[in-house]
Amino acid sequence: MAKTADKTAEIIENAEFPTVDVSKATDQFSAVVEKSVEQSKEALSKLTTGAETTQKALESTFETAKTASNELSLKTIAALRANAEASFSHLEALVAVKSPSEFIELQTAFLRKQVEKTVEQGKEFQAAATKAAEDVSKPIKDVYEKAMKDLKVA
Repeated sequence: MAKTADKTAEIIENAEFPTVDVSKATDQFSAVVEKSVEQSKEALSKLTTGAETTQKALESTFETAKTASNELSLKTIAALRANAEASFSHLEALVAVKSPSEFIELQTAFLRKQVEKTVEQGKEFQAAATKAAEDVSKPIKDVYEKAMKDLKVA
């Protein structure tokens, strides 16, 4: 055992431990912290820019939706007014009918005209609604596409 203790003491005496240069470690730590702070500032800047862009797109979307809604409402009111006027005109014509055959002829012509007008109004309303949907979704779609493009670049 004495031999082992002597050998251990000799190893401990001859062992060299590396010296730690505290100033280098501090410099390295400071460099890592500075880089992390810089990256955080850059990420925050990108996030802020993205949030501002999204906010502008949402404001534009809401404004466009409001305008489109007003246009669709006006189209609907115009269609309802035209149909009501046609119905009142038809009613006035029915009052003056002298025979059942004249009544049937007048009623058939009115119904045919109303069906054609309804189909035309439906097409106009569908076109206006499609345009409104495209206009409303465009700002958000543009922001999304830009974000995806920027993500692919990064």
